[in-house]
Amino acid sequence: MSDTISYRERLGAIETYFDRTAVHAWAALTSDAPVGRIRATVRAGREEMRNTLLSWLPHDMTGLRLLDAGCGTGAFAVEAAQRGAEVVAVDIAPNLIHLARERTPHIAGAGSVDFRVGDMIDPALGTFDYVVSMDALIHYAPGDAVSALSRLAENTRRAMLVTFAPRTRALALMHTVGKIFPRGDRSPAIIPVSEQRLIDGIAREPGLKDWQAGRTHRVSRGFYISQGLEVITR
Repeated sequence: MSDTISYRERLGAIETYFDRTAVHAWAALTSDAPVGRIRATVRAGREEMRNTLLSWLPHDMTGLRLLDAGCGTGAFAVEAAQRGAEVVAVDIAPNLIHLARERTPHIAGAGSVDFRVGDMIDPALGTFDYVVSMDALIHYAPGDAVSALSRLAENTRRAMLVTFAPRTRALALMHTVGKIFPRGDRSPAIIPVSEQRLIDGIAREPGLKDWQAGRTHRVSRGFYISQGLEVITR
């Protein structure tokens, strides 16, 4: 992973932010609790993106294994399990995993969720039919994101569904404004990337020679701008 900020360095910053600085705000955002206008747009945008990625998965996932890579408070993992999937949900932030376990309802049927604290690219997590990584790679430079996908692909059989921050004027402005705030008050930077640059990076990555870009969908809801990308086996 050769971009200017290494994957490992960025991972540490993300862990600190989501496990300490933002855990209470994230808990409120991912609940039904009232939030302000800006966070309401983020909540709505995340719901739309989650539904989009779910629509790219089989309706019946009985007997299939799914890795929720960067699972946060577990909403996606629970919905996949309710379709019958055996889900391993991993996040680097222990407090988010604790919250996810507290919130998980009883899951009837064959599905299950195993919440774990750790790095989503750890091969010890096992082998999966699908990997979903929603808004986890948005903090990484393109080269690091593609390298992470290459590592995930080693243990994935069917498809990887990921989101990235598309390079738009609105997102570039938010990115610039975010730099104005004191370092202790802002999250690890979201790194906008052009869709074509990411797809070209996937095409050039030796570890992804058997993979190709599939469906894509952009969600833009106020302060939430994200793009879903399906990466599938050839």
